[in-house]
Amino acid sequence: MSSDHDSHRCTCGKGLSRRQFLTSAGVGALVVAAAGHLEKEHEASAAVMRSGEGDKITLHINGKQYQMLVEPRWSLLHVLRAELGLTGTKEGCGRGECGACTVLMEGIPRYACMTLAVEAEGMEITTLEGLMNGEELGPVQKAFVEHDALQCGYCTPGQIMAVEGLLRKKTHPTMEDIRQGVSGNLCRCGTYNHIFDAAQRAAELKRGGAQ
Repeated sequence: MSSDHDSHRCTCGKGLSRRQFLTSAGVGALVVAAAGHLEKEHEASAAVMRSGEGDKITLHINGKQYQMLVEPRWSLLHVLRAELGLTGTKEGCGRGECGACTVLMEGIPRYACMTLAVEAEGMEITTLEGLMNGEELGPVQKAFVEHDALQCGYCTPGQIMAVEGLLRKKTHPTMEDIRQGVSGNLCRCGTYNHIFDAAQRAAELKRGGAQ
């Protein structure tokens, strides 16, 4: 008499049980389906890259003009970092919550990750690199160094740009002004008191205070 185990043998393959056959067949189907899906994704991506379609725009960044062909979906952050090599602007959350990517547009702080590159055409954009005079740090950058207003440093470019934007609007900011001015910029290290002190010092330097 054949055993229960033998009764489940499949004649599809020598020594292969029905369960083993179904399992291997299922895995094979998944592999084929996944390969087909990846191939379609690859084809779609290649089609986008090969199409040559895009918007020709002119960006005004740190006093220079850049004529570029960009995809409508590209963020200003992507263009600054990946296309122009201006890596002072950092990518943190990528969804407008942390402020690491803060730049100035017409002197006003904006999240570059939430701004499309095509939206920025014709506007004067300032990044961290634009605050420097050659190799010399700008007043806000100097104040951040002087007051040790950083730990890991990743949020620092965005913090500096937020303070710069505030001081372009208010030359004599109160502590409440400063708190409000950097409220959209998060520091995981919790260096806020040093940042506030640096902002006050930066205001003095911009007004021509003692160097």
